[in-house]
Amino acid sequence: MSTELYTIDFREDEHGVEHPNEALWIPSGKDAEESGFINSDGLLIAGVGQEGELPAEFIALGHGHTWTAIYQAALEYMRRVWGWRDLQSETGVAPNDNVARIPLPDRKHAVFIRHPHPDHPCGCEWDGQWRLVYVDPSGSGAVPVTAMRRPGGAR
Repeated sequence: MSTELYTIDFREDEHGVEHPNEALWIPSGKDAEESGFINSDGLLIAGVGQEGELPAEFIALGHGHTWTAIYQAALEYMRRVWGWRDLQSETGVAPNDNVARIPLPDRKHAVFIRHPHPDHPCGCEWDGQWRLVYVDPSGSGAVPVTAMRRPGGAR
């Protein structure tokens, strides 16, 4: 397995000193929910993709979730956040027709990088945003996650 590298964004202050603009973050509990994760029967899940677009995949914190639990949590996410009643990938296609196309969850490891760095707030439009990078399980800050692509991906 290859290790993916990630970079932390830096900014320069008025004195020319560089400060980290982001920090490694481990989402959990209420902090995760305030950052876009939903709690579906104890499973914290979020949709990941471009802002303002349907999620291309779902990320659940931790490993050991059943396929059914991930699927139900993804359904709940789409209901709460997007007002969808199912995970249809195409409008007008019956949900039963899509079940065979729903990918199985995949256990991975990721680092979550959050803006701004808590010691160096900047007050910009990116405050409170986070991103993730899949990494080797032995990587610094690696968190176990379970990923599942959304049928049809982002629209």
